[in-house]
Amino acid sequence: MRYVFRIPATRVEPTPRWVRVRAGGEWIADSREALLVAWYGPGRLPTYAFPAAAVRTDMLSPSPGGGDGSVVPHDIRTGEVLEGAARLLVDPAPELADARGHWTFTWDGSVSWFEEATEVHVHARDTAKRVDVVPSERHVRVMLDGALLAESRRPHALFEAPLPTRWYMPMADVLPGVLEPSPTVSRCPYKGIASWFSVRAGGALHPDLAWTYPDPVPECPGVAGLVAFYNEHVDLVIDGVPQERPRTPWSSGGPEISPS
Repeated sequence: MRYVFRIPATRVEPTPRWVRVRAGGEWIADSREALLVAWYGPGRLPTYAFPAAAVRTDMLSPSPGGGDGSVVPHDIRTGEVLEGAARLLVDPAPELADARGHWTFTWDGSVSWFEEATEVHVHARDTAKRVDVVPSERHVRVMLDGALLAESRRPHALFEAPLPTRWYMPMADVLPGVLEPSPTVSRCPYKGIASWFSVRAGGALHPDLAWTYPDPVPECPGVAGLVAFYNEHVDLVIDGVPQERPRTPWSSGGPEISPS
C-alpha cells in the first residue's frame, strides 16, 4: 500500500488548559482562555493564541520589516531583546478568523511555554492527535543497501496519524555494530526526548537514521528503551512483504523535530 502524507486541516478551538509564556524571568502571557491554533505547513506547527488582555503588550514592539500584514512579528523587550519572538494575528486566513487580534509566540526556545505547571516544548499538543503504541507479533526486518540491520518478531507499532507507522523493537533485535550513538537530540511533545543513532551498513555510516526514547513522557510509556528506524531512509520488510518508503517532510531532512 502506498503511503501518502497529507497535511491536517487548519482549525482554531478553545482549550481548557491554563497556558503561560515566560521570557527573561517575566510572565509575558497568562490565560485560562487561550485558543489552540492547529496549523501545519512550512514554519507552522500547533500553537496557542492569547487574547490581548492576557499579554504584556507593554513589553512588545513591532519588529523591523513588519511581516506580511496577516501575522505581524514583534520583539520582546525584557533585559534583552528577543527579536520576532511574539506574533500578532492581525488579518489571518479565514480558517483562523477566531484568532484575529490574538497573540502567539515562537517555539524556538527563546521563550518558555507552560501548560498548567508543566513546561512544554516544540509545539502545542494537538487535541486531535492520538499516539497508540501496540505490541505486535509481526515479523519486521530492517534493511539498507542490501544489508540486514535488525530483525524482530516482537516489535511495537506506533500509530500517529498522519505519519506512517513506526516500528519500535528491542535493542537486542538490532545486529551488533549497526548502531553508533549520535550527539543529536530531538524533542517530541507527545513522546519526550529522543536520543539518536547513526547506522553503519555496507561499510558506510549513515547519520541519524534511528532513535530511541530512554525516558518517554508518562503518556507514552510503550516506547521506552526501544529503537526505531527512519522508514523514509531504510527498507522495511514486514511479514515477508517489502514496504515502499513513505514520502514525508523527513524524506530529505533530519530530525529537527522528532519524526515519531
